[in-house]
Amino acid sequence: MRTQDNPHVRYNSLQDFLISNPLEVDGIVGDAGSYFPVKGREVQGAAILFADMSAFSARSLEMSPVETLIFVNNFFAWITRRGLKDIPGIVDKYIGDELMVVFAREFGSADPFLDAVRCACAMIENDHLAFTPHIGIASGDVVIGHVGTMLRYDCSVFGAPVALAARCAAAKPILGRDGRVVFPDAAWNDRKLAEVLATSDKWKLSEPHQQEMKRMPTTAVRELSYQHMHIPTMSLEERARESFEKLKEAGSYNPRRFSFK
Repeated sequence: MRTQDNPHVRYNSLQDFLISNPLEVDGIVGDAGSYFPVKGREVQGAAILFADMSAFSARSLEMSPVETLIFVNNFFAWITRRGLKDIPGIVDKYIGDELMVVFAREFGSADPFLDAVRCACAMIENDHLAFTPHIGIASGDVVIGHVGTMLRYDCSVFGAPVALAARCAAAKPILGRDGRVVFPDAAWNDRKLAEVLATSDKWKLSEPHQQEMKRMPTTAVRELSYQHMHIPTMSLEERARESFEKLKEAGSYNPRRFSFK
């Protein structure tokens, strides 16, 4: 049963979605003796949200591996808890310090792009630890499918909106702040900021401007910039180190030492 016919259905993962619905492509392709399955389901009008942490490499340079793990998981826990609290979206994957979320009518969104924008803004408004994420959003048709080989299969989203959302996240700010959301002007479609966000007085929406996209056509985009600044009492680096010390004190860090002869 399609989710738009049953709005109470919620999926926890893309794999749950594929298992719960008939596949629209299900075959074997290949050549020269190398064959592989192609299995998936098309989703029309999906919205992709791509977020990454500001200056992650520089901020984690002096951290130990465990401190970096704490640092990254703190980011993911915060961004999903705040952004997806009341909005139906599915986390596709975590990649290093990057996160990708998919919104679709099949997942419970009446307007996937609108849900993606509200999710992104909720993430930034509640950024009390000053992660200052860069967030890009793009909409369009995608396919959700199984990817991999017999050694390991996973599920992911494929289509032009995925690459465009990542490029939007990497766009340089034009309104002078790191906490920002960038998306193609065509997706905004003359919406009124006050109708999109209940907290519109805290945001500034740029006029459309041409943005060069790496290995993609130049695109007219808009930027939503948060007009307030979060000033945490403790830096994220200090927070990660303090958390690591607490793990040690609780006996939750027991490194094994190997010697190779």
